[in-house]
Amino acid sequence: MVTRFRLTLAALTTLGVLTSTVAHAQLDRRLSVLQAEDRRAPTPLDLTTLRTAARSGDSQTARFGLRALGRLERAAVIADILPGLDHALPEVRAEAADAVAQAAQGLKDAPGARPAVTAAQAALIAHLGGETDPTTRSVLCESIARLPYSERADLERAEAALLAFSEKATTDLDRLGIAKGLEAFIRLHRERRPPGPGVGELLRRLAHADSSRSDAELSRTARVRRLAVEGLLGLGEVDVDTVRDVATDPDAQVRRLAMRASATGASASVVTRGLTDPEPMVRIEALRAARLADPAGACRAAVAATADRDARVELVAIDQLGNCSQDAASLAYLTGAIADLADADAPRNWQPAAHALVALASAAPDKADGALQTFAGAKTWELRVAAARAAGRVKARGVLEQLARDPNDNVVEAAVDALRTTVAHNADAVYIEALEREADQVVRAAGRALNGSPTPDLAVPALKAAYARVETVTRPGATDAREAVRAALGSLGTTVKPRAAIVPPAPLTTADLRALASPRARFTIRDVGQFDVALFTVEAPATVLRFVQLASSGYYNGLTFHRVVPNGVIQGGSPGANEYSSNAPLMRDEVGRWPHVRGTLGISTRGRDTGDGQIFIDLVDNPRYDHTYTVFAQVLNGMEIVDRLMEGDTIDQIEIVP
Repeated sequence: MVTRFRLTLAALTTLGVLTSTVAHAQLDRRLSVLQAEDRRAPTPLDLTTLRTAARSGDSQTARFGLRALGRLERAAVIADILPGLDHALPEVRAEAADAVAQAAQGLKDAPGARPAVTAAQAALIAHLGGETDPTTRSVLCESIARLPYSERADLERAEAALLAFSEKATTDLDRLGIAKGLEAFIRLHRERRPPGPGVGELLRRLAHADSSRSDAELSRTARVRRLAVEGLLGLGEVDVDTVRDVATDPDAQVRRLAMRASATGASASVVTRGLTDPEPMVRIEALRAARLADPAGACRAAVAATADRDARVELVAIDQLGNCSQDAASLAYLTGAIADLADADAPRNWQPAAHALVALASAAPDKADGALQTFAGAKTWELRVAAARAAGRVKARGVLEQLARDPNDNVVEAAVDALRTTVAHNADAVYIEALEREADQVVRAAGRALNGSPTPDLAVPALKAAYARVETVTRPGATDAREAVRAALGSLGTTVKPRAAIVPPAPLTTADLRALASPRARFTIRDVGQFDVALFTVEAPATVLRFVQLASSGYYNGLTFHRVVPNGVIQGGSPGANEYSSNAPLMRDEVGRWPHVRGTLGISTRGRDTGDGQIFIDLVDNPRYDHTYTVFAQVLNGMEIVDRLMEGDTIDQIEIVP
């Protein structure tokens, strides 16, 4: 008995060693894939690494390899991805289907691309017909839709495949795939070929909430209805009956889209009901739709909504009052909102006054003009930005030139942009002075303003000096400054050689992969609360790693959410509270299958592989961002806190929760 026990123990010990060895080998293979992808696989060896991983017997490694091949966006690798469509495991087949469409993006607008696109389409359609897994069928539908078609015949074939599959759809996942596919197909290709009548008919059916289904089932299938309405909006084929139907949907986002569809003038009653909807996102969209659906009542509705219990609705209502130049109540509200700034410098208090000033500058420029100096002297810089924007609308050149020398760079940028659109080259001296600032966004704004200057003898030396200063700067925002200055110099007959002063990211290590074990991050927002997010370490490992490193170092502590788009996104994580002040080195994109649904966290970019540490959170579903911006996390709890965030709110801390 003792001998037997010892043999068993020895066997278990050996098995543990073997398991550990296998795990280490798999980790090493995945690391090699990530490193090759980080480099964008410039060598045959890197491509071999990715191709070998895609054929791996380990499903996770195969998914890593297929995903990496697709993200290269090279037509040549599609042949290496296609075998994954026949893998025994559905999760690998789904990854392959997505990777085919992503790799094909490299064919967009490329000469002679059609044969490769047609071949990829044929493979995806063939596999859709024989696929047994509903999740994979869903991915195949979307992938067929988003191939970069250029020929009418290919578009007709894709549309026919989706319509034919809809006749055989048996599961909610099938219907989700059809809705995803049709929405993407319309958004990406309607200008080349308007879809046929069968597409609109199918979308109207998918948009309808089946009253025979339970509340839980309707909740699970809500995204199908959202995408169907998005597709109908893209087609411009949302009829009155469909609007009335979806306006009573149990899902708030479907009702929000109904408000967008109601901006036809034919559904004023639907908009009126939306103005009192229990969900702020619906009330926001109803306020926007009211201008077209009920012009006479839109100003009254906006004045009433300035007292809304939700701050986001209040601010959208104030913005809408900028269209109410003939409405006495609207002008009275705006005038009163800017009359006293005594409390506007308190935290989270400046937004109504700032929005009111800009709205009043549109509705009644003469009434706004008298308040400009008060705002231009405010302690809170965001109020001074509002002064610059309002001064641009009323063409108050003196105030703009004053603000163009403000201590805060964001104020200077706003003032220079406003001067460029109001007095153009009559303020070239101001732009030349602004070129001496260190802030990238100011140099960019000044460079744009000096494009085509009538005084090149003054502008060219200043532009050259600015370019010499920023050409070796490694800050991501300096790229935008360099491009603007170089373009201005080119417009004045002076050519400078572009220089990419980009710091490459440090190579990933095995220790980095092990550091990705933390599944969550906790955001603490000053005076607002906390929310937790799940980190997608498999889908976007390099992005998660960079985020974890920045958060753990305290980089985000004290930074703000500087941009809030109601019913869109909130964006933050900039040391300068703007689009151009951020962290180097640039991050590569890790686009994938996870969609930009409400509560997802993405990386803000200005083109491929230009992530710089700034993050955004989707406040609603944003399907137009799918496969374009990296998704690296999803809000787990506290979405009500996210909904309360306002421009200027401060991130006290982002804690990585083990």
